[in-house]
Amino acid sequence: MTHDGTGLLTIGALARATGLSVRTIRYWSDEGALPPVARSAGGYRLYDAGSVARLELVRTLRELGLGLDDVRRVLTGETTVAQVAAAHVAALDARIRSLKVTRAVLSTVARRGSTAEETTLMNRLARLSAAERARILDDFMTEIFQGLDTADPDIRQRLRFAAADLPDDPTPEQVDAWVELVELIQDPEFRTVMRGMIEFNAADRGPGVPGGSSLWFMSRLIRGAGEALRDGVEPGTPRAAAVLRDLIGDADPAAVLKRLAAAADPRLVRYRALSGVVNGWDRPSAHTEEFGWVVAALEARAAG
Repeated sequence: MTHDGTGLLTIGALARATGLSVRTIRYWSDEGALPPVARSAGGYRLYDAGSVARLELVRTLRELGLGLDDVRRVLTGETTVAQVAAAHVAALDARIRSLKVTRAVLSTVARRGSTAEETTLMNRLARLSAAERARILDDFMTEIFQGLDTADPDIRQRLRFAAADLPDDPTPEQVDAWVELVELIQDPEFRTVMRGMIEFNAADRGPGVPGGSSLWFMSRLIRGAGEALRDGVEPGTPRAAAVLRDLIGDADPAAVLKRLAAAADPRLVRYRALSGVVNGWDRPSAHTEEFGWVVAALEARAAG
């Protein structure tokens, strides 16, 4: 009801008109979001029709998640609803990303049956900043390439790209893969395996050899071995020897065997698989059958 025929509303009347509680209106009024337009002789707060509209705006902004400080800034004209909304959207996006990581970590913990220590580690790794994640990858790349200036630059680029980064909205599978990938690249034994592979490459790559040659050579082996398998060519046969000569040319068979052993190491295969999951790629082939055929053909050649 109005107060003494003035047309002003008591706080109780304002509450009934808007459906809000007296306690909420009083709190917002105390915080400066809805100051009374007048006071009664008894000191009670009084509001006008404009207060009703102002109260509806306050309610709307609060329902959208804005704090009272932002609400006051809008009401006093310090900022616009659009500006506050844009800032709030950015904050919500960050919160949503954080919640997605939380959900992914919890899903992984539930699926793995992780211990408290594993859960703590997983959560920490999943929440590393982009800069912290980059430092882990840079440290890995520095160690395995240190001093090997003749290594194929395309291998460095591909390994760095393959390691990738955790997306802003990872799936539980990507969180799981990222945690395992970080654990793997920090494993001294795995770093030794990777450096050994790079050392093989640096040793047999002479000056002036264009970048990408090593990757081209391995791709050629895979392609040629795949064709031999499809054609039913058995290692150790004259036909297999001809295929092998075409594939490796003048390369030292023993050196090729060492490179294949390094490339087919289970830990390197796992690295590729985990990188594929983190990047959202289709599961990469380990080319086990193709490498196996080349190894068998090389061993038959050495035995003959």
